[in-house]
Amino acid sequence: MTILLVAVGGAAGSVARYLVGLGALRFAAASAFPFATILVNVLGCFLLGGVLALVGSAGPSTSAVASFRLLIITGFLGGFTTFSAFAGETVLLAREGALGFAVGNVVAHVVLSLLAVAVGHRLAAYFIGP
Repeated sequence: MTILLVAVGGAAGSVARYLVGLGALRFAAASAFPFATILVNVLGCFLLGGVLALVGSAGPSTSAVASFRLLIITGFLGGFTTFSAFAGETVLLAREGALGFAVGNVVAHVVLSLLAVAVGHRLAAYFIGP
């Protein structure tokens, strides 16, 4: 049942991301700036904040709350944007007083992700050839 909840939520989130991206392209089609990605990431973070507040106000964790978290947070928002997970974890670290870890999380994600894209691109180009 756990995998089904994550899969259904993830499928819905992926479709929602695609549709939001299409909508954003209609408004900014002539721009090279990645408006669709920013819109999805910011919207996903906004939704995560709301869901975390809702789950937090639900009281002690029950199986219904756990299922809701799997469906919406892990599934839907995970399919919509994993950036929301990164942002949510960073905010929670900061709230818990672990500001150094919060800043380290931001720096590590940005630097390592950019390096990973560059290395992955370079390796693929090497093996694919000119």
